[in-house]
Amino acid sequence: MERQQTRTETQDTEQQATTATSQPINEESVSKWAVLAIVAVGVFMATLDSSIVNISLPTIARYFNVPLNGAIEWVIIAYLVATAAILLTAGRLADMIGRKAVWLAGLLLFTSGSALCGAAPSLGFLIAARAFQGLGGALLMAVSPALLINAFPPQERGRALGLNAVTVALGVSVGPTLGGLITASLSWRWIFYVNVPIGIIGIIATLRVLKERSRRNPGRFDPFGALLLAVGLAALTAGLSFGQEIGWSSPLLIGLLALGVVALALLPIVEKRVSNPIIDFAMFRNRVFFSANISLILSFLAMFAVSFMLPFYLEELRGFSTETAGLLLTPFPIVLAVIAPISGSLADRFGSRWLAAGGLAIACLGLFFISQLNEHSSIFDIVWRLVFTGAGQAIFQSPNNSALLGAAPKSQQGSASGFLATGRTMGQSLSVALAGAIFAGLGGASAGLTLAANRTHLDPAQLATLQHTFTNSFQMTFIVCTCIAVIGVFTSLVRGKEEKVAVRRA
Repeated sequence: MERQQTRTETQDTEQQATTATSQPINEESVSKWAVLAIVAVGVFMATLDSSIVNISLPTIARYFNVPLNGAIEWVIIAYLVATAAILLTAGRLADMIGRKAVWLAGLLLFTSGSALCGAAPSLGFLIAARAFQGLGGALLMAVSPALLINAFPPQERGRALGLNAVTVALGVSVGPTLGGLITASLSWRWIFYVNVPIGIIGIIATLRVLKERSRRNPGRFDPFGALLLAVGLAALTAGLSFGQEIGWSSPLLIGLLALGVVALALLPIVEKRVSNPIIDFAMFRNRVFFSANISLILSFLAMFAVSFMLPFYLEELRGFSTETAGLLLTPFPIVLAVIAPISGSLADRFGSRWLAAGGLAIACLGLFFISQLNEHSSIFDIVWRLVFTGAGQAIFQSPNNSALLGAAPKSQQGSASGFLATGRTMGQSLSVALAGAIFAGLGGASAGLTLAANRTHLDPAQLATLQHTFTNSFQMTFIVCTCIAVIGVFTSLVRGKEEKVAVRRA
């Protein structure tokens, strides 16, 4: 009788243990989707705002009665510079004080900055408000990957990052169309006001739903290191943004770039002397982390030229309207949104090394195909090349990001997220500078302006000459981008088999 009672008690104990074990799994299953939804709100706002403003810039210039160059460009550049300056610092802060706190601060800054931008009484005020908004955007973009991989189990990390890529792609693709509609039907101010209700929803959801699951890594903040990092990244971003306009030999530009290089060169020396550095350079001893960062920068250096250069090709060489050009560019982000979650899930099952290298190899081939476009290419020729290239980028992106974040210790996930966001931003800035320099240096920029302004007044010989100059410059630009992508494929391959270890550590 005692044995039977003991057996019954043991069974009851096992059943209670099973119930207790399964309950957190169910709660985790619910909470991870809540975290994904909250992160989607912030990421969508930040990416939307990076693309929605461009289409409304001429209207803003007319409102403030300024030309479409010079000061008006700071409406875009101020946001980029402020974002680039603090991405890595934001990641370090997230590790120190908690990711939820940094995320909430980002939502508050971005939402209030959006309201200030919409109410701007002058261009100077708008530029300052955009910089303030950029600080909020940096906090959001720096901590969002860490929030996601902390909410999802390790075996679903690639899937989570793939779903996050959908939000990014939607924000980028919807921005120009939505910005044009809002500006035409309401006012340019509403391209900023539209963020306010979305941001308020995100703030409420963060306070009520988001839980802090990560362990904090307290320590003294390194203000001098943060200052050097901010000055270095801000100076480089500003210099690369203005290079094409003011000339690469300009003393101002050379001074900006020199300041950025010196500040970043001093950073490792300073960081070795403090107990809690803003950047832990020991992370780069991990081959997976190092190679994934290099591959990330090279991919955006090569791939962002598509978004930057194709509008010039479509509008200046081909004569399409802005609306048609925007529509023809949408296959790229749409394919990215469709394939990125699939590639992320595949990385969870099979590892990221071959997916990342194979995806970037496909994108590399796509860049070569884009380099073959000319004045006679059909719309189908343009679209299938963009689809092919976007598919390669989608296959590469989620696995590479998963490897990068998985290679970092859990206590430094915020810093790793900051590296991810900074690599993307710097890759994009370098891409614009490099592609713009090659294209302009070979005469493509001036040929495009002449074609756009005088297409109907040119005789056949002049037209053919200008088209040849533009096409040659365009093709050489993408040949260079193709070569950069080839290097990125190599850096993805050399990470070896350490990627599997990184997945288990996450």
